[in-house]
Amino acid sequence: MPAMPAPNVPAPFRHDPDVLVIGGGIVGLFCAYHLRLAGLSVTVVERGPVGGPQSCSYGNTGFVGTQGALPLAEPGVMAQGLRWLLDPESPFHIRPRPDPALLWWLWHFRRACNERDARAGFRVLVDMKKRSLDILRELCSSGDLAPAFTAQGMLLTYRTRQGFEKACRSVPATVAGGVPLRVLEPGELRELEPDAEFDVHGALYNEEGAYLRVPEFLTGLARTLRGMGVEIHERTEVVGFGTGGGEVRRVRTTRGDLTPAETVVAAGTWSAECARGLGVGLNLQPAKGYSITVKAPAGGPRLPVLLGEGKVALVPLGDRLRFGGTLELSGMDATVSRRRVDGILRTVRTYLPGMERTEILETWSGFRPCSPDGLPFLGRAGSYRNLSVACGHGHIGMGLAPVSGRLIAQIVTGEPPEIDLAPLRPGRYGGLARRLRLRR
Repeated sequence: MPAMPAPNVPAPFRHDPDVLVIGGGIVGLFCAYHLRLAGLSVTVVERGPVGGPQSCSYGNTGFVGTQGALPLAEPGVMAQGLRWLLDPESPFHIRPRPDPALLWWLWHFRRACNERDARAGFRVLVDMKKRSLDILRELCSSGDLAPAFTAQGMLLTYRTRQGFEKACRSVPATVAGGVPLRVLEPGELRELEPDAEFDVHGALYNEEGAYLRVPEFLTGLARTLRGMGVEIHERTEVVGFGTGGGEVRRVRTTRGDLTPAETVVAAGTWSAECARGLGVGLNLQPAKGYSITVKAPAGGPRLPVLLGEGKVALVPLGDRLRFGGTLELSGMDATVSRRRVDGILRTVRTYLPGMERTEILETWSGFRPCSPDGLPFLGRAGSYRNLSVACGHGHIGMGLAPVSGRLIAQIVTGEPPEIDLAPLRPGRYGGLARRLRLRR
């Protein structure tokens, strides 16, 4: 029997895996999962612990399923954002600063805020979300990961008549696009949530609403991958690259060098910095979000809930309840704003007045990696034959990661991708974004 490694001693590297995945968040782990299913040897490196607080996959609401497929860049968002700009408790905030990369991102974001691009993006994201939901249902049908996946539907609540009527008008087109929304009749909300006291004008229901318990799902998936033979090296940061002949030849880390045949950058918000080390520009901005985890109150909801006008999500986690919200373009500043936290709590109490008193267990902020058009970057990057990227999934990364991993595996193995990757190509914003990135 081979000797077991000593406790707390990192396992040695396999220096020449078929594929190195940079990033151990939800996207990186699903890349590793599908690459391993394809028969390749896979190594994952993660700058912190898998599922740790440094990861966007740690403290979010874990929503998956078909809800939330409308891209962030939609008609009217820029005007609304300008109105919110001076409100310290608003759901959306941009911190003005002299950053050429931010200005370039905002310019493309403004261009994407139109009906045509929003509809096209919606179709791509719904398709990806449905494929991801199928993968999750199969993966979590039994075994260790099953308790971390819940698919019992989702509520969308609206406090005002105007907000509810606007949501109702969008239902036919949303249903035609593949999202099974329906308007709840009076009394149905009480039937679905008998213990929760809602002060809302109306609600919708999505039977394909689902969520993952995080970070439990992340740590469980990492255990599954290790059992499949994937090497996962935590607290291992990439510090440089060696290239030649149109390939990435060497990846330097704080624990030694690796010489993979293929490299996949799936490091969330840090993907832009990582790719910049290879001369590849990604038009990516970190969008800070907040979550507040509280002790589950007696009148808390049983289902996941979206508070429509307030842009806040609630997810039940057994003896805990998590609130998530805000989108703040403030660079890589991880500071928790007390006023934004207070704004989330005030929104929750407005919609659910029975939750006036809650015991806060944890307050967290993390960075969502956002592209201007709300679509991820998936595919070969730069001029390298053996480099792929999988990033830019924004606030819906949990619901896009499973199929993103499968698409990366299809790219690496040369299998025809199951969807058209043209809208997701990493270089779709051209060379100026690359020059701005390299100038920093």
